[in-house]
Amino acid sequence: GKLVLGTSADYPPFEFHTEIDGVDTITGFDVMLAQKIADSLGVELEVIDMSFDNLLMSLDRGDFDMVMAALAPTEERAKAVDFSDSYFHGSQVIVVRAEDADKYTTKESLAGCAVAAQKGAIQVPLANEVAGEANVVQLVKVGDMITELKSGKVEAVFLDSVIAGGYEAVHDDLVVADIGLEFESEGNCVACKKGDSDLVAYINEVLASMSEDEINDVLKEAQALAGITEE
Repeated sequence: GKLVLGTSADYPPFEFHTEIDGVDTITGFDVMLAQKIADSLGVELEVIDMSFDNLLMSLDRGDFDMVMAALAPTEERAKAVDFSDSYFHGSQVIVVRAEDADKYTTKESLAGCAVAAQKGAIQVPLANEVAGEANVVQLVKVGDMITELKSGKVEAVFLDSVIAGGYEAVHDDLVVADIGLEFESEGNCVACKKGDSDLVAYINEVLASMSEDEINDVLKEAQALAGITEE
């Protein structure tokens, strides 16, 4: 009678905590899409929040039915889980202090610098390549990485462009920089337990039934809830 979603709710506007009618609620783009899948199945959606780097292991243990966490389908991840079709495509950028906007404009400008990336995320190998693995600080929470940046402990945070834009929108002292990071990805996908082909097929049907405009409307609603203003 319920569909259980695993996510890491520190990644606005994809998944985050906010107060709705006086109650702490996990919402966001991914959660809203998951709700549509649950509604289509005629069941309740239950959301479990945990650290990003533990999500796929917990999915394999059967702690939940699916994972949505701005998740890209890498070859390594595909060995452990099955992925749906993609429902969103982002790009990879960095966030830097506004005062350093002219300092960090290329990949070469960050060589040897202390930078941050989320533990277990696709940004880690990108950061390793640019700054050198020894200089990459891996943290579980995105908010902690932003704090490290603001305090001067790292020079840049590697993030998806939508997430980065959100932090830029609400922090006057931060800016997004496109330094030409390249990452071949099919986009964000839903992860299901290996072999759960029926659920993957159903998720694909629900996603395919939504037009690009409908999906963009969900993203805009999530951005508004997260306090992210579009340019």
